[in-house]
Amino acid sequence: MPNNNHTYAVILAGGGGTRLWPKSRTETPKQFLKITGNKTMMQVTAARVAKLVPWENIIVVTNKRYSEQLKKQLPEIPEENIIEEPQKKDTALAMLVGALYAKTLDPEAVIINAASDHVLLNDQEYIRVMKAAAQVAAENNYLVAVGITPTNPDTAFGYIKAGEDLKKINSGLSLFQVDSFTEKPNQATAQAYISTGKYFWNANMYVWSAENLQKAFAKHMPEMHELTRKLANMESNEFHEALADIYEQAPKISIDYAISEKADNLVLIPGDFGWDDVGSWDTVYDLGKKDLNGNVIISDKDQVHTIATQSQNNLVHTNNRLIALLGVDDMIVIDTDEIILIADKSRSQDVKKIVNRLKEEDKKEYL
Repeated sequence: MPNNNHTYAVILAGGGGTRLWPKSRTETPKQFLKITGNKTMMQVTAARVAKLVPWENIIVVTNKRYSEQLKKQLPEIPEENIIEEPQKKDTALAMLVGALYAKTLDPEAVIINAASDHVLLNDQEYIRVMKAAAQVAAENNYLVAVGITPTNPDTAFGYIKAGEDLKKINSGLSLFQVDSFTEKPNQATAQAYISTGKYFWNANMYVWSAENLQKAFAKHMPEMHELTRKLANMESNEFHEALADIYEQAPKISIDYAISEKADNLVLIPGDFGWDDVGSWDTVYDLGKKDLNGNVIISDKDQVHTIATQSQNNLVHTNNRLIALLGVDDMIVIDTDEIILIADKSRSQDVKKIVNRLKEEDKKEYL
């Protein structure tokens, strides 16, 4: 791995997703929730990447409405390292801006990109893979994608196909040329992909040097490169002040469409460390600690107020008041100040239907 002083982490924390509604809402997206323990997903992510880089080398790109929450939850990160996005413009601009800010601190910066709202079950393996990816990015002109070894033919993720096996790297890990990207396939296609052993989930886990990412934008997104290149030479206060004008002009586009699917120097390292994007309440249940009856009880507060009698395999997210279950199985009960969600666990993916209906009825106060 390159010298720690040259390695940075950029955490993307601008999402306002509603897949874990009603806990995850516009003002409190899931990265600020306690899903798997007594720390928020944001805190868990930051603590994990702090095992790879010093706290002062962690940069967070977020929507400006969330910056105060971030400062409270992560006082270890310098305030100037919290980059406030004036508008949502997807991952291409967010990752580029994060890399350019790292470059203002260190022209040789190598960036490990991380999502703020994903779960990893094996931190040790994650750290091993990311160290290897950072080494590859520092010593070559490669952009590195860490592809997740799939556990099932999931149709909710994009897939990356591994091409030529380039070489073995640290501790037996393999480095592949990227052959192609596929957006969310249907079930039959995903099953066919899995059977080949050549396809990996695309989790947007990228590692690259700031210099090589800039070159990639110059080649594949020249207008965005021209719009942002001045940032790399700015002082911190100037950098932040310049963003409003840049975000007003920049296109909204994902990093995959902007760079990954076009770059001929993109390589892949497989990663198998228990990754999950926690996209639904049934996933929260699967990840949770279960009691003797298979119930998972979670609370944002210090105390958990739940009584479950003759009830099995339920997920309950409490909100500092008593939740009592009697004779119910396989249910989801999510309690908030204003909303209580009660759903069959097998229907957790359909929470988005409620969210869509609230949008149609313009009930923004519940979103």
